[in-house]
Amino acid sequence: MSRTTACVATVTLLAASLLVAASPALAKTQAQARAVSPMAPAQTRTPANAETRAAYDRADALSRSVFWGEQAEIDPTDPVAGVKAAQAMRELGRYTEAAEMAERVLMAQPQNIEAMLEAGRGHIARGQAFYGIATLEKARDARPSDWRPWSLLGTAYEQVRRPQDAQAAWAQALAIAPENPDVLTNMAMAAMTQGDINGAEGLLRRAAAQPGASLKVRLNLAMALGLNGKMAEAEQMMRRDLPPEAADQNLAWLRARIAAPSTDAGRTWTSLQAK
Repeated sequence: MSRTTACVATVTLLAASLLVAASPALAKTQAQARAVSPMAPAQTRTPANAETRAAYDRADALSRSVFWGEQAEIDPTDPVAGVKAAQAMRELGRYTEAAEMAERVLMAQPQNIEAMLEAGRGHIARGQAFYGIATLEKARDARPSDWRPWSLLGTAYEQVRRPQDAQAAWAQALAIAPENPDVLTNMAMAAMTQGDINGAEGLLRRAAAQPGASLKVRLNLAMALGLNGKMAEAEQMMRRDLPPEAADQNLAWLRARIAAPSTDAGRTWTSLQAK
């Protein structure tokens, strides 16, 4: 994995991908889905109803990738299925497949903004942001008041060594959505790859303080705190947000890093992502 892959919006932590237990309703819809032969031609199958789709939206990434991939196969012009399949693939670490799925959507729906964004995310995540920049710039031009293309472009520009363009894109994203935790996290990841752990910590503290901050943002902050030698605070955050075993694993990783620090903070962060 390349050094700059660590610029991805949020780091995939050891326990961040814990599966959500399927509800009885979801189990029922999964059983219904299995009743349809997976080998049946797409034209003999029909799209799932709204209830089934809603149930799968609450499923784990693997179940979603299978379900939404099938829905996209049934109807390639479905404005939702291909994008959600790409998102689930990306969450599973299947970054190339995710980018390809999103681009397949764009072949049928060239103006699909969500597919443009997902294609960009896939290329960034696989460490090949260059191939997503044109698509993200198209999304930016189509929706200049949407902070998401600007934020992703900042990450993509940073990955292809265009730091001034990256900072300008993030500044515009924050002008549209002040103190947005996702934008701040993208900026923090860039700071981390440059070895600026103090800067990353400050950005992540701002991100975690926002009402819309996700669990991954808080865990990113905990990791930055640990890498910055503030283990007590990092442990307190992890114990609050993670099951004991997952917190133990992350803390063990941090202690090992502190005992044998890397000279390349970017690779340190990438190593965590790979785990």
